[in-house]
Amino acid sequence: MKTRFLGLLSFFLFVLFGCQQGQDKQEKDIVTSKIEINVNDTSTRFMKVLLINGSPHEKGCTYTALSEVAKALNADGIETEIIHVGNESLQGCRACKGCKENGECVHIDIVNVVIEKAKSADGFIFGSPVHYSGISGTMKLFLDRLFYAGSKELAYKPGAGVVSARRAGTTASLQQLNQYFTINNMPVVSSQYWNMVHGNKPEDVLKDKEGLQIMRTLGHNMTWLLKSIEAGKKAGISPPETEPRERTNFIEPTR
Repeated sequence: MKTRFLGLLSFFLFVLFGCQQGQDKQEKDIVTSKIEINVNDTSTRFMKVLLINGSPHEKGCTYTALSEVAKALNADGIETEIIHVGNESLQGCRACKGCKENGECVHIDIVNVVIEKAKSADGFIFGSPVHYSGISGTMKLFLDRLFYAGSKELAYKPGAGVVSARRAGTTASLQQLNQYFTINNMPVVSSQYWNMVHGNKPEDVLKDKEGLQIMRTLGHNMTWLLKSIEAGKKAGISPPETEPRERTNFIEPTR
């Protein structure tokens, strides 16, 4: 009787631990599979973000903010390039629609240089100081022509705006920048607060600890979205098909 009991007990323990080992192996396989998937998701192709400095001062407050974003992107393995356009002598858009024929603006300047670079870029960050509660005049000229002549090179790629100010006008300027993204099918990258820094000179911006943290968060969020989009492409998810444009002027014909 005792021998039979011990035999049953041994059999029970064998079944119990055998099932547990099988379950552990299955869970280990699942974990291993998840790790492989995560590695595959993050080992994305070479990616680059263009950062546009619309300040007249090449190494001023706006540059300081953009540099902080770039550091975060670089730490995440994203290449960056800061392009200074704020001191360019730019002409405004002529509304000639010449760009629709050859894919570049009829004015031969920095706008066409950025359009060419945009073809291979994955994301964009546009920075500007606050001038009279708006972005700088040169930045406005630049963006108008860039988004009209080079809109297809920016569409469906993440964009973000960054503004710097001594004191106020930041939210109005940030809204002005965001309107370019939302008219051109671009995902807008956000941060933990509105993308702004404060200071009258670069040394002041470096003291704006919250502002610098907002810039770093923006950089990491940009990376996350870029890698998510890349993972989606690998999974066969393409950008949505665009309907033919409807253009309504709200004016009823005279009867």
